[in-house]
Amino acid sequence: MIAVLDFGSQYTQLIARRIRQMGVLGEIFPCDVSPVRLKDKHASGVILSGGPASVYAPGAPDLNPELLDIGFPVLGICYGMQIMAKTLGGVVKSSGQAEYGPAEVDLETSELLFRNLGRRQSVWMSHGDRVDALPEGFTSIGFSSSSPVAAMANAGRRWYGVQFHPEVSHTPAGMDILRHFVFDICGAEADWDIGQFADQVVQEISSRVGDGKVITAVSGGVDSTVTAVLMQRAVGDQLTCIFVDNGLLREGEWEEVPARYKERMGLRVVAVDARERFLKALEGVTDPEIKRKRIGRTFIEIFEEEARRMGKVDFLAQGTLYPDVIESISQRGPSATIKTHHNVGGLPETMKLELIEPLRELFKDEVRELGRVLGIDAELLGRHPFPGPGLGIRVIGEVTGERVRILQRVDRIFLEQIRRAGIYDEIWQAFAVLLPVRAVGVMGDERTYEEAVVLRAVTSEDAMTADWSRIPEEILAEVSSRIVNEVRGVNRVLYDLSSKPPATIEWE
Repeated sequence: MIAVLDFGSQYTQLIARRIRQMGVLGEIFPCDVSPVRLKDKHASGVILSGGPASVYAPGAPDLNPELLDIGFPVLGICYGMQIMAKTLGGVVKSSGQAEYGPAEVDLETSELLFRNLGRRQSVWMSHGDRVDALPEGFTSIGFSSSSPVAAMANAGRRWYGVQFHPEVSHTPAGMDILRHFVFDICGAEADWDIGQFADQVVQEISSRVGDGKVITAVSGGVDSTVTAVLMQRAVGDQLTCIFVDNGLLREGEWEEVPARYKERMGLRVVAVDARERFLKALEGVTDPEIKRKRIGRTFIEIFEEEARRMGKVDFLAQGTLYPDVIESISQRGPSATIKTHHNVGGLPETMKLELIEPLRELFKDEVRELGRVLGIDAELLGRHPFPGPGLGIRVIGEVTGERVRILQRVDRIFLEQIRRAGIYDEIWQAFAVLLPVRAVGVMGDERTYEEAVVLRAVTSEDAMTADWSRIPEEILAEVSSRIVNEVRGVNRVLYDLSSKPPATIEWE
C-alpha cells in the first residue's frame, strides 16, 4: 500500500487513482495521520500531496516530523515538497513569478526517480512559492526557468520532492515518475485490482447493514446503476431501488429506466412521479447553489417518505463519486469547495437515513471498470455522465416546465447527431445548456426574439481536468440546423470552447 497524505490539493484522489492503475493499493489519509498508523497499515511509501496554502501562512497544514523518522520512502508533490523542505530545515520563499499551467523542466536523469526519461520534460505547474534553500543532505535534481529547485532528492534516505504535478495527464512522463517511486524506490508489488475492491466493499456493506433495509436512488446513469448492482450483491432482497422523476430528466427517461432495471437486471424498483414537486421547489430560484440544495433536500424528503411506506428502512445508498466529493467538501484535508453537489454538500443535516456511498473513492472510469466486473451491459456503462440535479443546473436562471421541455428537445437532438456521426464514445460528456438570455433572429422573413442554447462537449479521463471536444464543424452545423428548425422557441446555437480549468464541465 502507498499512503497519500492530503494537504488540500484538488488532485489528491488523482494521485491515489494513478497508483491503483499500477495495480497497487493507494489510500488517502489526513495530513496529520499518525506515522504508527501507516506502519500498522504496512505502507510501502508515502506521497505528500499538493495544496493551495503557503507553508508559512497561518493555519497552513503541517507535516508531522515523526513521519520522516520512521523510515518510509517519501515523495513530496508541490506543497508536499515545500512542507518537507521546511520541516527538514530548508527555506521556502515566494517565487516572485508564479508558474501555473504547462512548463519545461530539466531533470537529472541519473537519479532513480527520473531513470530512462528524457532530460527536458513538459510538466504541469501550479505554485507561487519555491524551495529557496535545500535541507541538509538534499541535492537539486531538476530546475525550470523560475524554479532552481524543480525537484530535489536525498537518495540515501529515499526522500524526493517535485515542484510539478506528475499525477495529471498534462505531465506526459508523470506516470513513469510515479512508477519509479512506487516500484523502484518503495518496492511495492502490483497485487490489487478493482475486483478486490468490489469484494471488500460488498463485505463491508453486508457487515454494516446486517438485517437492515436499504433504499438506493437510481437514475439510469452509470453511477447509480453500479451502486444498485453492488448493493444487491451485498444485501440481496433487503434492497429497494427508488427512481424519482424530478421533471429534470432527459426526454423519455421516465418510461425507459424503470423497465430496464426490472427486466434486464432483476432489481426491485419503485417509481415516483415528483415532477410538480421539484418544479415548485425551484420556483423563482436562480442561484445554482440554492438550486442544488433544494433539489437535494427534495430528493431526501421523497426517499424518507418512501422509506416510511415500506416500514423501517435504515440506509440510503447513492452513487456519489470522488469528483463530486472533492468539489463539494473537504473529505480529509483542507481542499477548497468548488461547488456543492446536490448529493454531497446539498444533503440536509437532519436526514434520518444513514448514508452509504460505496463509490465515494472512485473516478468515473473506475466505476465503469467495476461495472464490467459486476456484469453490467457495456451499452449502459458507456453512457455519458448526467448530473444528479439533472437539467435543473443546465437551465441557467429560473427553472420552469416550459424551459425544461425546450432543453430536453435540444439535448435529444445533440446526442442523436453525435451518435449518428459515430463519435459518442470519443466524447466524455456532451450536453446542452439553456441560457437566461434571448437573441434576435429572422425566420420566414420575420423578426424573432427567442432562446439561445449552448452545446458543451468535453474529453477527459477523470473529470478533474477536461478539454473541449473538437467536433467536426459539419456535425455542429447539422446539430444547429436541426435545433433551430425543430425546437420551437430557439433561434441561436453556440458551442463552448472552455477547458477545465478554468471552467468546470457543467455550467452550474
